[in-house]
Amino acid sequence: MGAFSRRRLAAVALVAASALLVSTGCGGDDAADNDGTITLTVDVFGQFGYEQLYQEYMASHPGVKIVERGTGGNLDEYSPKLTQWLAAGKGAGDVVAIEEGLLVEYKANPGNFVNLLDHGAAELKGNFLDWKWNGGLTADGKQLIGLGTDVGGMAMCYRKDLFAKAGLPTEREAVAKLWPTWQDYIRVGEQFTAKKTGAAFLDAATNTFNTILLQTAGNAQGYSYYDTSDNLVVDSNPAVRQAWDTTMDIIDSGLSGKYGAWSEEWVSAFKQAKFATIACPAWMTGVIEGNAGAAASGKWDIAQVPGNGGNWGGSYLAVPKQSKHQAEAIELAKFLTSAKGQIGAFKAKGPLPSSPQALADPAITGATNAYFSGAPVGQIFAAGAKNLKPVYMGPKNQAVRTEVENAVRTVELGQRNPDQGWTDAVTNAKKAAAK
Repeated sequence: MGAFSRRRLAAVALVAASALLVSTGCGGDDAADNDGTITLTVDVFGQFGYEQLYQEYMASHPGVKIVERGTGGNLDEYSPKLTQWLAAGKGAGDVVAIEEGLLVEYKANPGNFVNLLDHGAAELKGNFLDWKWNGGLTADGKQLIGLGTDVGGMAMCYRKDLFAKAGLPTEREAVAKLWPTWQDYIRVGEQFTAKKTGAAFLDAATNTFNTILLQTAGNAQGYSYYDTSDNLVVDSNPAVRQAWDTTMDIIDSGLSGKYGAWSEEWVSAFKQAKFATIACPAWMTGVIEGNAGAAASGKWDIAQVPGNGGNWGGSYLAVPKQSKHQAEAIELAKFLTSAKGQIGAFKAKGPLPSSPQALADPAITGATNAYFSGAPVGQIFAAGAKNLKPVYMGPKNQAVRTEVENAVRTVELGQRNPDQGWTDAVTNAKKAAAK
């Protein structure tokens, strides 16, 4: 996921599971219950939308009980724990979610995971977009670490009521025409700001920066902080500098609400309608609804993102070798990442499927979202999903990304000017990559 972290990639609070799915136990160390029931623990971050799927699976597998553990959307909490469990050889779930930006790090130690190719996964290749399938393979193609969940097709979510208050169009096609480019987006933001609505034009510069970077890199070199030979190119890849400069223009124009993404302040800003737009991969729709609450239903809508497409987010499900129930865990992972499973997750929380069969299903192509004013989310997100241009993620992508976005944040808060921030970004990124 999609997620969907810094998906911090998907939500601040994981939607509570049913009583049967409460967090307990020690993941792969769980033994069969006294009645012979096998407990499978699933480790996730953010909102994967699996609650109903778990119920369906348990109904058809009466000998299996599923427990989900989560850390909200914060990868800075989730990933270190998973890394520690894998190194210790105990503690990880039977099925674990891995965000795309961290997958390369985990593939460096493939022995920590079950090779899904040894368990019939090869026949599932056609169930995933080619690049999504390939992302789960080790460099030599001999081991499949994980099965793909979602992709993060891009859009822009916006508050219709705030646009109306600023005298701007509110209908999604008209809104999309306002900002064919990011410079147009900035101009619209300046018009919005001039109307003094009491709200900022966008939530956080870091979210917008990441959107621009992945879009620019996907349409050009196909990589961001690392090239495909795993060389750090944070200071030589034009896509990184272009995203930086555009984001600095956004900050300089006073468009950001300066709400730290995924913070409590950020969540409150949703509820209080403190900003009008947010970069919106498919999985973000579930985050917005969860944070803004029922009172904002029908006040949000979705329009085309400035620029040309993009992909932010997406995850994989893997089975650690330490699992005591590998066979059962593999079958659960296959179910959750099947076309049916991906459609179910999309219906529940919005993560866009990585399965061509799911993307072509009427349940996706015809999907609308009442919360977002009946927006045709299937058309908006799925239409270009098969043509998404993935961005290669290097071995320390998450650590490097954190340092660069921290530098963006210091400029946003007025602690550094853009040149100082850029110097910090490059210096600290290199330090993070060297660790």
